[in-house]
Amino acid sequence: MAGESGAGGGAGGGAEAISASTTGVSSWAMDARSAATASDQLRVLVLTDVRSGTLAPGAALPPVRRLAEQLGLAPNTVAKVYRELERDGVLVTRGRGGTSVAPTGDGPQRQAQVAALEYARRVRELGLGDDAALATIAEALRAV
Repeated sequence: MAGESGAGGGAGGGAEAISASTTGVSSWAMDARSAATASDQLRVLVLTDVRSGTLAPGAALPPVRRLAEQLGLAPNTVAKVYRELERDGVLVTRGRGGTSVAPTGDGPQRQAQVAALEYARRVRELGLGDDAALATIAEALRAV
């Protein structure tokens, strides 16, 4: 589709695959030879990693502009895919707080994931390491 695929254009013109390695999603690459649109390719890449567990609930996705630049796509293409996946309940967006994989499971499991993510974010803000954070949780679970 016009305006969707920038892969193969730009500075690396002719490159068959452009990777998003610096985002932590190193396996993501667009195939300039594919008949699928860039947005369809990106949607499949995200869904594959979510379904396989490579992107766990709460995992942050790269910002739209950064991912677009790294994959050689228009920012609107990435934003469109993020919006569609948010509509489908796969992703959640917190405005300037970024986009992440949505919690999954039934009501209690989903609520527990949300609480755990909030705790993990707060622990990072406080500068606690993983061991200290896990020990704190273990103590709290024993206390209730």
